[in-house]
Amino acid sequence: MSDVLSDAALGAYRLAGRAAVPLLPFALSWRARRGKEDRARLGERFGRASLPRPSGRLAWIHAASVGETNAVMPLVAKLTEAGIAVVFTSVTVSSAGIAAARLPAGAFHQFAPVDVAPLVGRFLDHWRPDLAIFVESELWPTTIVQLSRAGIPQILVNARLSERSYRGWRRFAGIARSVFGRIPLCLAQSATDAERYRALGTPKVVVTGNLKFDAPPPHVDPAVLADFRAAIADRPVWVAASTHEGEETMVAESHRSLCGRFPGLLTIIVPRHPERGDAIRAHLSTLGLKVAQRSRSEIVDRGTDVYVADTFGELGLFYRVAPIAFLGGSLIPHGGQNPIEPVRLGCAVLHGPHVHNFSDIYAIIDAVGSPKVAGATDLADALAALLADPAAARRQASAMADALKPLSGALIATMAELDPYLRRGATS
Repeated sequence: MSDVLSDAALGAYRLAGRAAVPLLPFALSWRARRGKEDRARLGERFGRASLPRPSGRLAWIHAASVGETNAVMPLVAKLTEAGIAVVFTSVTVSSAGIAAARLPAGAFHQFAPVDVAPLVGRFLDHWRPDLAIFVESELWPTTIVQLSRAGIPQILVNARLSERSYRGWRRFAGIARSVFGRIPLCLAQSATDAERYRALGTPKVVVTGNLKFDAPPPHVDPAVLADFRAAIADRPVWVAASTHEGEETMVAESHRSLCGRFPGLLTIIVPRHPERGDAIRAHLSTLGLKVAQRSRSEIVDRGTDVYVADTFGELGLFYRVAPIAFLGGSLIPHGGQNPIEPVRLGCAVLHGPHVHNFSDIYAIIDAVGSPKVAGATDLADALAALLADPAAARRQASAMADALKPLSGALIATMAELDPYLRRGATS
């Protein structure tokens, strides 16, 4: 596709966004009814600020969801320590809660504007950022064009691009060049990610590593942790984390096959989408399992088979009480979830075959003995081996943690690459 046609296609995308503006109130209201938007703050999604702009230099940092938010918090702290204010945007309600709890002084949260020219323009007119930093694979064509036209450098940090997304962009190589060519710097997680960004036309790509290796483990209230440990007592326990639809059935089948061999076995299910909690509870109950549900403030007692932890931001609690973690999104073709947090918190990690979203990390922990599982039977067998030999589970968890330790250092490398842009802001 020629550059002229590419720019025309990008222009058509932006015009379509403008045409959709009258429909956005209905779409966002529908999402709010489903708990996916904060109704009281919908104006922010239209680029209307709910806070004043502070004086001085300001960086706009955008992260899509909870994982990216947690990963970039140390970088936010570094910028505020340097005297740079941060307007931190995200999309999900859950990430907004994390941001509210963890943002340092000098940083504040807003919901990101929808990727439509008038809304992004309104956001930029108010905040006037000196620099825009987007996390991982947040690529919004209209926003990228608006930033470029305003002369605001946009940098991708902790950048990754899945094989699926890369193939999608490659089908529209000309449009990709028009988008990626406007990003002056990409700080990639891995060499594979870097190659993909270069192939799509990003002018400068540097491999700085994964910020999630430098992020502190998720915080847990010590009193909450003590209470939950007391409720579990000496029961054997494992957690199925970030599960997707279809996986809970396999988790339940594994539990049923193991509970005779391991009396008192407690299975904790943390669904990737907590709003599915009621449906999961209803389904597991039809299988004859006694279910307690965290969103209903139900407690774990000796008769509880499965605890459905359908709340936001509490995985750190469950990784701390369970010596074994199965990572969801991997028994279905979703691509898996990031295993860094459970490994760093001492869990032996199990997963299915579909982990292409984090293939580099899984390759490292698999090399030290993480058995792959393809279904309920394999999962039950792997769990049985670890539950029967807690020392082996601890050795596996320790080996995984040791394997990941050399991968820290991304925060220092990221700050070094950002330094010229930060100094430019100081002298402008």
